[in-house]
Amino acid sequence: MNPYVLVILLSSLGLGTTITFASSNWLIAWMGLEINTMAILPLMAKHHHPRGVEATTKYFLTQATAAAMILFAGMMNAWITGQWDLNNLQPMTSTLMTAALALKIGLAPVHFWMPEVLQGLSLPTGLIMSTWQKLAPFSLMLQIAPSTNPTLLTTLGVLSALIGGWGGLNQTQLRKILAYSSIAHMGWMIIVIQYMPQLTILTLMIYIIMTLTAFMTFNKLNITKINTMSTAWTKDPTLTSLTTLTLLSLGGLPPLTGFMPKWLILQELSNQEMTLTATIIAMSALLSLYFYLRLLYSMTLTLHPSTNNHTMLWRTKKQHKLPLTISMVASMSLLPLTPMITTLML
Repeated sequence: MNPYVLVILLSSLGLGTTITFASSNWLIAWMGLEINTMAILPLMAKHHHPRGVEATTKYFLTQATAAAMILFAGMMNAWITGQWDLNNLQPMTSTLMTAALALKIGLAPVHFWMPEVLQGLSLPTGLIMSTWQKLAPFSLMLQIAPSTNPTLLTTLGVLSALIGGWGGLNQTQLRKILAYSSIAHMGWMIIVIQYMPQLTILTLMIYIIMTLTAFMTFNKLNITKINTMSTAWTKDPTLTSLTTLTLLSLGGLPPLTGFMPKWLILQELSNQEMTLTATIIAMSALLSLYFYLRLLYSMTLTLHPSTNNHTMLWRTKKQHKLPLTISMVASMSLLPLTPMITTLML
């Protein structure tokens, strides 16, 4: 892709998210979301592969449907109240808006597009879709959460946590596994969004750090399937060893960073006397942890058979880039800083 075109597209991605962040008006927020969607479509289809074009088409249709629902809910709210203000939603329009944003983010039960789309993308583009593209809809979700039905949000969260765990169990493609992981993490965030929004923001930040590390590592090692993970040690033994800790952190295993948001969310749900909900999502975290353990086992505890068709690479001196090093350290070792982070944010 032409560098100038790439700069324009990435700038448009940033501009769309910034417009949505800064808006107090449904029309402007919708415009920011549309700029975001239109900017990522060429990045998705840039490889001119049928799978990529199919993923781009699915993503466009889903996002266009969600955007139409958002515009419809905003117009209906403006018709009832006489203003386009973000914080002045009626119960009916609030429910419709939550459903539209859930479709945009990929929450269960409207998550079916996400694994299919992510599977058709390259790892760098998949990283943008899994992290940056979540920010604008999530900012709107945070603003409308106080006026949304708590039962609806809890149902969306529990379903997402369960389906995110169950869906990833029988997958062999890393991108689909990461998509189901994303759905599960979004579920954890949505459950607590009404009771402690700051905790939702903290969880989103940690999710972005861990996902960034996972995508960058898989891209560097050039692995996209479970059966190629067993040859990763030949490319970079040190990075392969550290990747296992990143995967366990994504699964929420103590004493790694990923345990922190889960611990705080379960504590908050217990304070809200939602013991059953806390138990269900804690059990769903075990499902997610299981498929991360599968990845870890394939990567470090199995040797490839002698009849493996994959080309073995020579071990050459590797230059680890600073962003990957920083994100990997952050995704593994922030748990001891929990008291300081909670004091600053919560």
